[in-house]
Amino acid sequence: MIPYTVNIKLAARTLTGTLNLQNKTAVDWGWQGLIAQGCHSSILIIDPNTAQTIQVLEKHKAIVVKVKWSRENYYHNLSSPYCLRLASGDASGKIIVWDVVSGTAHCEIQEHSKPIQDLEWLWNQDASRDLLLAVHPPNYIVLWNGDTGTKLWKKSYAENILSFSFDPFDPTNMALLTSEGIVFITDFTHSKPPSSAGKKVYIASPHASPAHTKPAPAAAPAPTGAKKALNKVKVLITNEKPTAEAVTLNDCLQLSYLPSKRNHMLLLYPREILILDLELSQTVGVVAIERSGVPFIQVIPCAQRDALYCLHENGCITLRVCRSTTAQEEAADPEQSSHELIYDLRSQCDAIRVTKTVRPYRMVICPINENNAALMVSDGRAMLWELKAHAGRATGNPSSSLSPLYSPVSFCGAPLGPNQKRIHDLCLNSMIGQTLISGEALPPSSNQQEVQLKFLLTGLLSGLPLPPFALRMCPPLTTKNINHYQPLLAVGTSNGSVLVYNLTSGLLHKELSVHSCEVRGIEWVSLTSFLSFATSAPNNMGLVRNELQHIDLPTGRCFAFRGDRGNDEPPIEMIKVSHLKQYLVVVFRDKPLELWDIRTGTLLREMAKNFPTVTALEWSPSHNLKSLKKKQIAAREAMARQTVSDTEQSAVESSVISLLQDAESKSETSQAISAREHFVFTDTDGQVYHITVEGNTVKDGARIPPDGSMGSIACIAWKGDTLVLGDVDGNLNFWDLKARLSRGIPTHRGWVKKIRFAPGKGNQKLLVMYTDGAEVWDTKEVQMVSSMRIGRNVNYRILDIDWCTSDKVVLASDDGCIRVLEMAMKSASYRMDEQDLTDPVWCPYLLVPRAALTLKAFLQLQPWSGTFTMDITQVDYNEKDEIKGLIQEQLNSLSNDMKSVLQDPELSLLQRCLLVSRLFGDESDLHFWTVTSHYLQSFAQARQLTASTAEGQARNEGAQLSAQNHLDICHDVLCESSYFQKFQLDRVHLQEVKRSSYEHTKKCADQLLLLGQTDRAVQLLLETSADNPSYYCDSLKACLVTTITSSGPSQSTIKLVATNMIANGKLAEGVQLLCLIDKAADACRYLQTYGEWNRAAWLAKVRLSPAESSDVLKRWAEHLCSPQVNHKSKAILVLLSLGCFYKVGEMLHSMRQFDRAALFIEACLKCGVMEANDSSNKLIEAAFLDYARLLRSLGLREGAALWASRAGSAGEQLMEELFQGEGGVPESILGKEELELSRESSE
Repeated sequence: MIPYTVNIKLAARTLTGTLNLQNKTAVDWGWQGLIAQGCHSSILIIDPNTAQTIQVLEKHKAIVVKVKWSRENYYHNLSSPYCLRLASGDASGKIIVWDVVSGTAHCEIQEHSKPIQDLEWLWNQDASRDLLLAVHPPNYIVLWNGDTGTKLWKKSYAENILSFSFDPFDPTNMALLTSEGIVFITDFTHSKPPSSAGKKVYIASPHASPAHTKPAPAAAPAPTGAKKALNKVKVLITNEKPTAEAVTLNDCLQLSYLPSKRNHMLLLYPREILILDLELSQTVGVVAIERSGVPFIQVIPCAQRDALYCLHENGCITLRVCRSTTAQEEAADPEQSSHELIYDLRSQCDAIRVTKTVRPYRMVICPINENNAALMVSDGRAMLWELKAHAGRATGNPSSSLSPLYSPVSFCGAPLGPNQKRIHDLCLNSMIGQTLISGEALPPSSNQQEVQLKFLLTGLLSGLPLPPFALRMCPPLTTKNINHYQPLLAVGTSNGSVLVYNLTSGLLHKELSVHSCEVRGIEWVSLTSFLSFATSAPNNMGLVRNELQHIDLPTGRCFAFRGDRGNDEPPIEMIKVSHLKQYLVVVFRDKPLELWDIRTGTLLREMAKNFPTVTALEWSPSHNLKSLKKKQIAAREAMARQTVSDTEQSAVESSVISLLQDAESKSETSQAISAREHFVFTDTDGQVYHITVEGNTVKDGARIPPDGSMGSIACIAWKGDTLVLGDVDGNLNFWDLKARLSRGIPTHRGWVKKIRFAPGKGNQKLLVMYTDGAEVWDTKEVQMVSSMRIGRNVNYRILDIDWCTSDKVVLASDDGCIRVLEMAMKSASYRMDEQDLTDPVWCPYLLVPRAALTLKAFLQLQPWSGTFTMDITQVDYNEKDEIKGLIQEQLNSLSNDMKSVLQDPELSLLQRCLLVSRLFGDESDLHFWTVTSHYLQSFAQARQLTASTAEGQARNEGAQLSAQNHLDICHDVLCESSYFQKFQLDRVHLQEVKRSSYEHTKKCADQLLLLGQTDRAVQLLLETSADNPSYYCDSLKACLVTTITSSGPSQSTIKLVATNMIANGKLAEGVQLLCLIDKAADACRYLQTYGEWNRAAWLAKVRLSPAESSDVLKRWAEHLCSPQVNHKSKAILVLLSLGCFYKVGEMLHSMRQFDRAALFIEACLKCGVMEANDSSNKLIEAAFLDYARLLRSLGLREGAALWASRAGSAGEQLMEELFQGEGGVPESILGKEELELSRESSE
């Protein structure tokens, strides 16, 4: 067998098209920075920064209905590296956990055969990151181990579960949205299924129930639209099942907890969003749409700010930000003041044109920065929007009552240096300042800038249009065209346009609008031009309009090849171009064929009326071009000899003549030579005709009688000495023309639709298409190589086939995709690292684990050599060049802004760590460094204030500054006590306004007593009506609260009563009494004893002095570290908020988080909140030494030497190991190090 070379290397890939309706919910934007999107049974992985598809995962047999990226909230090291893990569930109930980089399935899970309703990775404990919770219809929730595929537990509920949402502040709470209402589960753990059936609440629809339509008092003005909506939602959540006519159950589209503040939840209806306070089960805010407005489809609440991204039915994304409840507004409009949470529309993007087939499906938000949104449209488009902030006041609408938004004057959690570079729109909380709450001063206007927000479209990915498709690959690669060859695939579509894809990158090269109706076929006539034909729908005579167009790709020029022919004639069946691209045969349904000369565009012959009907036709690969060229060149040479001998006396040099003749002969050969070519065709009886074409003469050749074993011939393929015929009954007939043998093989697959030989010299592979699939045959051995069949190994029908290289085929299928596959035709995902992407993608997760950690270390602590660089080759890094190159590619793909900020010497260590954790999408790092950076600065500031002996004025300014700059409320109990107290008071005030039943009033009074607001509490207690059973009790309680004096005996009595109450199971009441006599510290202790840790922390924050509160929280931190809770990461954050930095350093080091520990201790030393003395040196040196070892294991030798040089005697030993045989330690490192230390001490 002649060896054939593989032509251009193409990656196997899938070009995807429109989405299926069931794909609607299958989209997710992960912390890894990538978007996963289900498209029929495949999953696309999209990089939103460069808007390219970087991977397509294929293994599901059914339609993908859910995808979820795993969370990144764990400490990353070599044993738990950065990796791309994705879970996907399909309509047949199968869940696959993918390793996305290699495109392989990590494990497969199957429980029932119904579509997966919801999927979520558990993120809440440090023990395991592999747990996956899934809703299997109708009513099961199952906890799986996503690493091994084993089932941990399963629990069923009474109603059908639609979706669920975890409480982002408390991992034991979750809510299920069921067909009848909401089920709240408060005892969720990974170790066993929830024991109770959960607390069921029913949602009364905001419209129907009569309770809401209270008759308005006559005097009051008629309420406006928004107010009406508010009256309606006064009572929303009930524990009784509402009456049938009062409620429409399937109204609620979505339920999710607000990640920006604790115990709040949103419910989405088509025309309103309700914000509930779960402590009261009461609506505290409504976003309603006007009558003429566009209904909601989906809403995503943000964590960094109290803001909502809403998607509307016209594809418009709006951003609504919660209005500040500051004191000023209350005075202005007492009626409206802070009666509820108001979300103001701050920005919206353009809508899309919605048609029957084009409608918005889902949006996703970048979870790291929350300032990028992606909209998925049903036609396969992904629109990438970016939120931008620009300074300046709102113009044009002076009457708008919106309070201005301010941008914070800090970058990465620290105040901006005077000439520090920054990235303006890094993330949502660096674009908009915090929402102010009542009782807080407005920011001094001098240093804050007003900003306006707007959306910019920064990327667009479009898919293929709806099938059917007609495919044709451009002519194959040869030695002659290797320098300028591009592997282009032309795709004819049903709307008459032709899409040309470049298969090396998988990107659309050109889209040409060529025809007015469905494209039926395409044939290339050179590497850059092709013919395509389309036929309109037939009229009542069965005649159509035929369009045959010639398209030149570089210019886009397109003309009708048959001139003005084509109206009202039988449809074109096929067009066939000869091998030398000289001639074209056009075959019609009920009309003799036409023969055209492609080079001149002239009709050579229209066959006579009695010409047989053609069923299949193919050009022969043999021709006489070579012999013609030889003859012509010989004639030329003879001519040249003659002319030169005649004109010897002329002064023209013979070399010039030869050049001229050369040029002439070239132009002649390309035009004038008409080589002889042949084609064969079969008629309806199966007789084979042979016709020769030369110049403009057409000769009829031999006829071969039909083969009795074959039915009506449907297609012919010819290459070399092999001719293959396929018929409508599924028989293939192989003719060996040299040996004059024929061999018939029945495939039993039905009608042979198409057969094509593979390109490449001596490559005798044949691709065969049937109605139910395709096969590859080897015609030399006459045996099948591979096969695919619908229902057996794929679940899509094949519409068209072609070879794209000598060993790869391209298939168009009815799920709207075009797949480039290996010859084995197994649809497979590809390895991402083999991809040839046009734009480089920043994604450290694509690197091997060790390289990703090296990259992180390289970015985190640049100044080991005193300078900053973005070139890995400039540091002492011993690693294979291949990996070095990959790391350098990652560095190069960063934006220029990001590079300049990372190289900016003004960027502090804390800011750098925060920025790198954002770049890596490392959730756990991001939380750790955000809290660290805030409290290190605030404690360092407090230290300076106590140390400074300046006048009081300086102190006040400092206090003002620290008050302004507090931790966002999404950190809940980690916030400063003063701010946390204000927030809680504000919240109770809101609850009080919203209460609508005795239950609510009682809860409010209880909260007020705990917060120490006794006067207000007494007023509420006295409101109890006389016919209420607890009237007497409440009145006495009111008397008690007002008469409590600090006399000794009454105190001891109350304390005794409280302790008895607690002992007898009345914990809440006992705690209240203790708070009344200012024994809140005891109350906290009791709460902790009874396991109410969160409640105790809350109470300590709002009632205790800093010292007492710190004791309570330290006990909580110890509890979190205990083995049965194992939530050390949370404990570390609690200790940070208390300023126990030394303890945090010790814990980080003992948890073997060496890089975090060393960088944290370094930051503490720089901020001056930890001193290097005898007691702390042991920890400091140990941490630095371990970090140096870690860096050495990553191959960063300079960095290792820098940290080792600061780790005392053990460090010196490591230094010697590092530089063995190199004549000691380079002075440069030590010298710089001493400089660094001296600079620090001077600071």
